[in-house]
Amino acid sequence: MPVQHSILVGKTKALTCPMGIVHLLEALFTRIAFSLAASNRGWWHANSMWCMFSWCFCFAVTLVGLLVEFVGLQHHMPVSWKNFHITFTMYASLFTLSASVTYPFTEVRNEQYCLEQDYCIAATFFSCLACMAYSVEVTMIHTTPGKVTGFMATMPGMLKVVETFIACIMFFFIFNSMDQDWHGALNLCLAVYCICFILSLVVIVLCISECISWLPCASNKILSGYTLLAVLLYATATILWALYNFPSKHRQPKWDRYYWDHTFCAWDKPIAITVLTFINTVVYLADLVCSAHLIFIQA
Repeated sequence: MPVQHSILVGKTKALTCPMGIVHLLEALFTRIAFSLAASNRGWWHANSMWCMFSWCFCFAVTLVGLLVEFVGLQHHMPVSWKNFHITFTMYASLFTLSASVTYPFTEVRNEQYCLEQDYCIAATFFSCLACMAYSVEVTMIHTTPGKVTGFMATMPGMLKVVETFIACIMFFFIFNSMDQDWHGALNLCLAVYCICFILSLVVIVLCISECISWLPCASNKILSGYTLLAVLLYATATILWALYNFPSKHRQPKWDRYYWDHTFCAWDKPIAITVLTFINTVVYLADLVCSAHLIFIQA
């Protein structure tokens, strides 16, 4: 009996410790956010569907993580739990941040003052709380001794998460604007986005599965070389996308509330992709600097 009691205490500690309380708040806030949005029936548009996916995904994975730590299976998982933990937390903070910005832009401004608008505002409020909770967890991981372990907890690892997330946003905008005249040079930009996204995702998967040692030579040098290539590719894509995506016949943008999910004019998504391409170029450049710094320190 004493042994069973100690095991029970160890399990409940996963929920009562500061990190466990933050996990419970994250699950609660995301659960309330998508429940309010579903009650409002304001999530049928593509942009609102993204928000619903973000909240449901974060809630589901947070709940699974709570169950794993409550049962004590994290040490028996076939992956690096700490790398997985920090990776998901970073993704969750970005997902909830994007939902907190996108949902009011899509839904709140299109609703007249009524109960439906109150639901939208409340969902946005709890989405912001969820984003704050995930951000607090990232901070706690980096300020708690012994929590920061593995490549994904380093700055290059966290920047890999940001790179893939921005690429996902870009794909969302691109595949919802393919009905425009598509210049051949834009295919090259799309290829750049896909190649860099896949390679960054492969690095994340290798780190989580603890297979980074499979690389044929020093992993830091390979990652730095890939990041340098990504910077050059993204710099090229930034120029090409801006040059070929705004031909003269599109110089006069027309607003159409029934075009592209009721919320965007003809220039909104191309401009958003251009800005996101530039931002991701800067992120890859920062990744390159951090990776080079790590190589210099280890040398």
